[in-house]
Amino acid sequence: MTSTQSSPPAGTLDVIVIGGGPTGLSAATLLGRQGLRVVLVERHHDVYPLPRAVHLDDEVYRILHQLGVGEEFAARTRPAGGLRLLDGRHRELATFTRERTTTAGLPQANMFDQPDLERLMRDNLERLPTVQILSGHELLRLDTGGAEPVTAHVRNPEGTETALRASYLIGCDGSNSTVRRQLGLGSHDLGFEQRWLVVDVRCDRELDAWDGVHQVCDTHRAGTYMRIGPDRYRWEFQLLDGETSADVTGLPALRRLIGPWVGATPDECLTVLRSAEYTFRARVARRWRVGRVFLAGDAAHVTPPFIGQGLCAGLRDAHNLAWKLAAVLRDHAGPGLLDSYEAERKPHATAMIRRAKAMGKVMTGGGRVATLARRRLVPNLARSRTVRRILLDSRTPALTPGPRIRRHTPRTVRGALLPLVPLPGPGGGLVLVDRILGDRTVVVALPGVDLAAVPDALPSAWLTVGPEGSEGERFLAHWLQDAGVGWVRVDPDRVISAAGPAGVR
Repeated sequence: MTSTQSSPPAGTLDVIVIGGGPTGLSAATLLGRQGLRVVLVERHHDVYPLPRAVHLDDEVYRILHQLGVGEEFAARTRPAGGLRLLDGRHRELATFTRERTTTAGLPQANMFDQPDLERLMRDNLERLPTVQILSGHELLRLDTGGAEPVTAHVRNPEGTETALRASYLIGCDGSNSTVRRQLGLGSHDLGFEQRWLVVDVRCDRELDAWDGVHQVCDTHRAGTYMRIGPDRYRWEFQLLDGETSADVTGLPALRRLIGPWVGATPDECLTVLRSAEYTFRARVARRWRVGRVFLAGDAAHVTPPFIGQGLCAGLRDAHNLAWKLAAVLRDHAGPGLLDSYEAERKPHATAMIRRAKAMGKVMTGGGRVATLARRRLVPNLARSRTVRRILLDSRTPALTPGPRIRRHTPRTVRGALLPLVPLPGPGGGLVLVDRILGDRTVVVALPGVDLAAVPDALPSAWLTVGPEGSEGERFLAHWLQDAGVGWVRVDPDRVISAAGPAGVR
């Protein structure tokens, strides 16, 4: 079983992960599932108890399934019904409803309580025999070692310093990352900074509010409302100049802000779980790697919350990096594969940050003229299919070509994710296609494709899908045909790195 005791392992590890939030837990799990020796260093003694992130999309839900917690997460999440835009007087500007589930049955927008998710992920990690969690340990300094293994000097709960050595290290230790600071890495400021109050409340009565995310588009006091669970609610309010969280401390003061939603709900029904000031920023680390040390999650990038992609970006980082480290450590790939991590993830994360920044400015920016324009234009724009797609489509941009993704791969599939569909499982019944693909690179092809026409293909890693198969197989077959390709090479993170014509025998 995974150890959470304070004694570190002996010898050189495969990977040290600094930080036990969702990004670090994901990276450690994906590496541990490959049988690699991993130590996770976390300064807190247990799961951090306060709520923080509250949303993830269906693409990241898919990663949770690969981690082994997808089914259990389903009991701890609540689908969101869409987005409603309100003006400063809480009059409806537009409502954008979304489809509740994808082809594979995963909701496109999922609300949850981060401590619940972290507990689930941590319990799952503790089942892996090659992973050890060092709780209550703090990173003091790093020796990057150049071509040599990395040494992390950590302090245990008793105050004693211990040295850990590993082939690689991943810094998943948040926006104030000690790893990033030790590496001397600065960040690009993408030009966004706003002070907001974040309020989490438990209410033992169901609030009478539309079942989706509410965005108050008001230059004076922008705000957001979300229902997280059966009795959990989240509000976020932009703080005014000169105002601090101390000015709205306690339920009586908070009622001035949350009143439009809670109405006459008695005080004894409302429990404030957290009320804290946050500064929302948009930043990306200048470099994500120094030698054998990598940054992931908030250590590498910080995004405003307007499209709910902060936690999502961290899990995408872990998913991208973990399989590449495993391939290199197992001698299945050369070290050059690791160059593709920053090349792929940095542009993608930056694009999502810019999207969040733009959404925030559209919803909260401008003066009186902008407020009037929103009141007049938004209802008309809401009827646009393009606008609705931009606001509700959970698909993120494809990864850009680089060291892994072949530039000549057709644009229709290059750098995109393989669609997630249910397929017949080996034991009968339907399972998600990812369970069949496993932690390997697989060629997904139409019937009759010539193996010799597929670069680097292995007959043992080959999935044929045709129009005569199950509903999921037919879906993938039509998807390949519509994309104008006969086969795609799908890496363990489900990204399509190469594709080509049928080359039928």
